[in-house]
Amino acid sequence: MENLLTGILLLLASGAGYILAFRLFGKKRTGFSLIILMGCGLLLRIYTASDPFLHNWDERYHALVAKNIIQHPLKPTLYEEPLLEYDYRDWTRNHVWLHKQPVPLWTMAVSMSLFGTSEIALRLPSILLTTLGIWITFAIGRHLFNRRIGFIAAFLYSIHGLIIELSAGRVATDHVDIFFLFFIQLAVLFAIKFAGNKSTLMNIFCGISIGLAILSKWLPALIVIPIWLLIVLDSGKFTTREILLNLSLLCLIVVVVFLPWQLYIHRTFPVEARWESHFNRMHLSEELEGHGRPFLFHFHMARIHFGEVVYLPLYWLFWKSLKNWRKLKRMVLSVWILIPYLFFTFAATKMQAYTLFTAPAIFIATALFLHYLYVYRNRFHFRWMPWLVIVLLIALPARYSIERIKPFATVDSRPSWVMALKKLEAENENSVIFNVDYPIEAMFYTDFIAYEEIPDLQTVERIVEAGYRVFINDKGMVDDSLRTLPDVAFVNVHRD
Repeated sequence: MENLLTGILLLLASGAGYILAFRLFGKKRTGFSLIILMGCGLLLRIYTASDPFLHNWDERYHALVAKNIIQHPLKPTLYEEPLLEYDYRDWTRNHVWLHKQPVPLWTMAVSMSLFGTSEIALRLPSILLTTLGIWITFAIGRHLFNRRIGFIAAFLYSIHGLIIELSAGRVATDHVDIFFLFFIQLAVLFAIKFAGNKSTLMNIFCGISIGLAILSKWLPALIVIPIWLLIVLDSGKFTTREILLNLSLLCLIVVVVFLPWQLYIHRTFPVEARWESHFNRMHLSEELEGHGRPFLFHFHMARIHFGEVVYLPLYWLFWKSLKNWRKLKRMVLSVWILIPYLFFTFAATKMQAYTLFTAPAIFIATALFLHYLYVYRNRFHFRWMPWLVIVLLIALPARYSIERIKPFATVDSRPSWVMALKKLEAENENSVIFNVDYPIEAMFYTDFIAYEEIPDLQTVERIVEAGYRVFINDKGMVDDSLRTLPDVAFVNVHRD
């Protein structure tokens, strides 16, 4: 009942806030309306991110690595002290963890070092970045077109269900894709600023943002380069020589930002770094970890992420871009959307958030189409048709947002398995626990080294000789020989 009441209050408060924001915007109080829009988006994100446990994929792994990074920022680890043999190719059990680029992990580590090792501290950076992303989307839409387009796009960003869900760590790729999205749109905004006033500083900031995007989720961040070029050409302020010089500076800054980490890990952790580089390339040709999908998977998922009628503004945008190809602002959006969708369509491994960084462009395209339908509504033979499409373009994303936020779902605010883990106390830093169903979470919540399997007698004796205190979660399947060892303690932690 408490969850239901909170969910109802959330929808009432955010709904009232959005209505107020649009009314204030209609009165040309843009700044105040945008603050309210961001406030409503922040409220949705905080609510969704309040789950009192780590989510399975992939948040728990990112959480543990970020926790370990607090102690040694230049050595990302999953298992701090691997007591059992492991395969460096298995990112769910290995020691040095290079499966993801470091910027999201570093940022989450900073947050937890400031606010404590907790779920909300882990998610706080994603909450703040996607809230700031509301304003960035508005700024991009305003500079490319006008403030009305920017505001509608910012609204669609603020309620977007997948962005909110990823910020809360509920679905796979979680915070990594949020950081990637943020730095991509930030780079685009700096490109617009640079083209507007020819500021070298803005171009440097654009390069830094692209570099940080690469350090969040690798080379698809280079999509900003053709976007930058189109924006600069559209401004009409640059000679060919100036374009080449500034493009060279941009690329140099990108390399200076992202390359040192790559050189460092290949020198310091050569085996793991080479494998992860190979593993990244394998995404293009092999269906990894069960993530093979139909060829048009990403185009199909667009209707789930943005509403079933999103294809109308996208077709309209592409048609307008081809028909009037000299109007480069629309071409900016087309390139931002189409190139990533085509690239990940031909990649063998497909996951739903791979194309998320195109979302700001889709929101702006949708806002453009909404504006077009409203302005030319009287030209339609059936006067009700543009109004129906307008309603659907807003109502369907709102519906998907509610489905992903799950305001009416019952969530246990004190899950027994989490509470049991948090009550476990390691006698010292050299404590290991076996036979737990959730070893990654156990290592996040406690100072234990944790494993899912039951060790044999020889393994226990070896670990004890190495100076570790051994604990075994007793689920009634422990060999009697282990029960006789004086240095083995038994605990009872079960998952519901």
